[in-house]
Amino acid sequence: MKYIVLTVYDWIYGIAQLAAVFMAVFAGGIALSLFDSARKRAVLRAWLFLIPALVLFTAEEIIGALVAFGVMKPNMWTHILPSGILLLLITSLIIQLSVSKGWLK
Repeated sequence: MKYIVLTVYDWIYGIAQLAAVFMAVFAGGIALSLFDSARKRAVLRAWLFLIPALVLFTAEEIIGALVAFGVMKPNMWTHILPSGILLLLITSLIIQLSVSKGWLK
């Protein structure tokens, strides 16, 4: 049998990847719980676009951890999801600026 010896760097990197995945899932859960509040209040209107961005970020972190641990190979989703996240972040920023200026009521 051939054994793989992991260095301290490998252990720290793996623990950091797992921690990032758990925190992303936790943040995604909190974001989904805020969806109803964001729909009711005009001040939180930007969150309607920020919540899907957080959910996509959760998916990106999970895929990144799977790639880092060698469970799957990098594919097109590792490039498409960040583009979607960026689009949603820019949209939510524009909406928040409009709300703070009083242009959206």
